[in-house]
Amino acid sequence: MTDAADLEAKARALEETGCYRVLRKLGSPLFTTEPFSSDNKLAVFVDVETTGLEPSKDEIIEIALIRFRYSTEGTITSIVDAFDQLREPSFPIPEVATGITGITNEMVAGCRIDEEAVEEIVASADLVIAHNALFDRRFLERLFPIFASKAWACSMSEIDWAGEGFEGTKLTYLAAETGFFYDRHRAENDCFASIELLRRKLPKSGETGLAALLRRARQTTWRIWAEGAPFELKDVLKARGYRWNAEEREGPRAWYFDALEEQKEAEIAFLKDEIYRVEKQVRITKITAFDRYSDRV
Repeated sequence: MTDAADLEAKARALEETGCYRVLRKLGSPLFTTEPFSSDNKLAVFVDVETTGLEPSKDEIIEIALIRFRYSTEGTITSIVDAFDQLREPSFPIPEVATGITGITNEMVAGCRIDEEAVEEIVASADLVIAHNALFDRRFLERLFPIFASKAWACSMSEIDWAGEGFEGTKLTYLAAETGFFYDRHRAENDCFASIELLRRKLPKSGETGLAALLRRARQTTWRIWAEGAPFELKDVLKARGYRWNAEEREGPRAWYFDALEEQKEAEIAFLKDEIYRVEKQVRITKITAFDRYSDRV
């Protein structure tokens, strides 16, 4: 029987020809029981599977929470533990959701999430991270209020994947481009894959994904609202990166742009000069990691 070392040697031989790329399957995580170091912080990576895309009407059917320790410079030092539970929603899981997640009504029958366990895990964290935090946070705050009190970061939007040479931000794509694959679309597997991306160094900057994430997450951003913008200029706003505030979310029904501190004044000037073309007061909202990606913004 061929052993792992022999298989790895063959994979490397294929890669060295320049004609092949070999993806390795992500291995099982190594947990540690080492004492907590005062130099490290504790993060929780979270992922949820749901019945659909709308937090106002859809429900969580699975949650995974992975705790890991990290240095303030962005090095993951250890994985502490994993929590994964299913939940029976108040209505049958749509076929499309089952098709994506593999979670059936039979699997979740009678299942409930241990709310006290979730609160204990999240309370211990200095930071909560998700891959597409705009999705996960909005669902989680409705079910577990403790998530509203935590600083959040997003491994999908707060790492400059394009600048690092990637052509997309979907988790499975990033994993494949980084050299590994995994059993996708289950909450715990998605968490471990995301943590692996954060652990590895980015191809151009040479810093870890976590270091890049932390630098961006620590910044204050400003939500700039294009209230009353002429309808005929909506394509101009979209092309510049503005998004429409859906009716179910808080705030005005208007286009908005999330700007970094150094972008704020230029963006306000753009609205006055190119959109309104008159002197006009522009509404801005200060956003930090404690409220970023939440409907409360």
